[in-house]
Amino acid sequence: MISVGILGAGGRMGQALVAEVAGADDLALAAACVRPDSEQLGQDAGLQCGVGALGVRLAADPAQAAEHCDVLIDFTLPDALEANLAAAVAAGTPIVIGTTGLDAAREAALAKAASRVPLVHAANYSSGVTLLRRLAAIAAGALADDYDVEILEAHHRAKRDAPSGTALALGESVAAARGVDLQTKAVRARDGITGARRAGDIGFQTLRGGDIVGEHTVLFAGDGERIELTHRASSRHTFARGALRAARWLVGRSAGRYDMEDVLGLRDAGN
Repeated sequence: MISVGILGAGGRMGQALVAEVAGADDLALAAACVRPDSEQLGQDAGLQCGVGALGVRLAADPAQAAEHCDVLIDFTLPDALEANLAAAVAAGTPIVIGTTGLDAAREAALAKAASRVPLVHAANYSSGVTLLRRLAAIAAGALADDYDVEILEAHHRAKRDAPSGTALALGESVAAARGVDLQTKAVRARDGITGARRAGDIGFQTLRGGDIVGEHTVLFAGDGERIELTHRASSRHTFARGALRAARWLVGRSAGRYDMEDVLGLRDAGN
């Protein structure tokens, strides 16, 4: 039995994770954390997500959670990441990280933590999105620059970062396959008289509204034809199940930074 600690247990993804752990035969919820100022503090983690009492109260100390778990899963905000990484490192606990919108300093913190403990960091824990990244890279490598690339993404109205971490990861896959730097090729907004589209640009279009869980399309538009690779998520439990798959895979690994391609075995499969 693998004991799991969930950081960010009060959020949408956190609640989905609690529910999935509660329904798994090989996992046990050992700790669940929320923000120190959360009104949910002290509540039973199972009751607040509708799966019944689990006997685990929502707490606020990631360090204590790390000491009682075989693996941590972090779906919080960027501001909480460094404290959560420090807790994992101090306890020697593997950690799965789903927090996106990270700046250079927090990326450096990830790299430093990965030298001490095993961690998985992915912009999206859906197995389908992981495969979409690989398919987008194959298409980008096979098609010349006269096929324009646009990445379209849609999420719920409460999402804070744009473009989504998944959209940017798809852009990185396309850019790497074409041997270019995404930062120099990305076009994140268009407004007014912009002129003709430059060859080789990688465009991003962002939609926000309602309760959209997550939709991503990589569009390759050529003369006379276009190819669209699309993934649509209808439930956050898809991502929760992927994160738990990553957690199971991570336990017992050596220190290092991994992603979902490692978890799914796509890294070993080659290009």
